[in-house]
Amino acid sequence: MKKLALSLVLALSVSLISCRETTEKAKDAASQAEEAMEETGKDLKEAGEDAMDAAKEVGEDLKEAGEKAMDSAKEVGEDAMDKAKEIGEDVKDATQEAADKVSQ
Repeated sequence: MKKLALSLVLALSVSLISCRETTEKAKDAASQAEEAMEETGKDLKEAGEDAMDAAKEVGEDLKEAGEKAMDSAKEVGEDAMDKAKEIGEDVKDATQEAADKVSQ
């Protein structure tokens, strides 16, 4: 009987120790999971901020490219107007010369 009682006490003790270890391990796992979730949240926030910064940079680059394109188009238009004026002057001079020759 003593052996049976000792066996039961021993089994109960081992069982309680095992439960305590399991509880501690579960608490540790929960703590680690919480830390991992916090870290993931921080990483996601940082990634979102990085994406916003990149989007702003792209927007600024597009704005700058648009401004350069407008400047180039304006320059081309001005060059075309200058050439048209030169051609107009040349036509005017040629017409005047022809008129002078005809009137002589």
